[in-house]
Amino acid sequence: MANYTKEQWNAKKEAIMEGCYDCFAEYGLHGTGIRALGEHCGVSSNMLYTYFDNLDDLIIKSTEYCMTKVEEEFMAKAPKDADDLWRFIDEIPYWTARKHGKKYRVMYQIYTHPKYREYGQKFFKGVGERYTEYARSLEGKIGIPYQKLTPLIFILIRACVHYALFEDEFYLKSQIEVLKETLTLFIEKYSREVIPGV
Repeated sequence: MANYTKEQWNAKKEAIMEGCYDCFAEYGLHGTGIRALGEHCGVSSNMLYTYFDNLDDLIIKSTEYCMTKVEEEFMAKAPKDADDLWRFIDEIPYWTARKHGKKYRVMYQIYTHPKYREYGQKFFKGVGERYTEYARSLEGKIGIPYQKLTPLIFILIRACVHYALFEDEFYLKSQIEVLKETLTLFIEKYSREVIPGV
């Protein structure tokens, strides 16, 4: 391990976090011990303790790292302008359920557990800040003030996550319908106004 560069060390740690999180997503949090995690990642249990203080540390860090990556993938698919909004809204719930459904399920299992709840609160506070910044970046492209866009992003994310967890078409379609109606009204309203600073 002493021969690793800092970049190699970090790359190995990230690969282990992804492997462990995938293992939890596949087999569940309970009953997935350090030995099973090591086997899933192709390393020894002792190697895991080289990178993490204990199993709790591994769970906390791998959840934050992997769910941040999920969020980044989600945002990379986000619309670049008003014309692309409808494609994004129609496609993203099904894409994220297919690609990340298991990861969302284990995230909620972890972040609602009393032992890890404070880490969930910290993560979701960061989500709020990142989505607000994203809404700011969309303001000029879509023509809707970021203060109006931010809660709409939360509605879409909640609808996507709920669908990924439960595959509830009724809930998804009702949320998406209201979201589209609201966006249409905002686009009409703000196309007639000038947004300060844009």
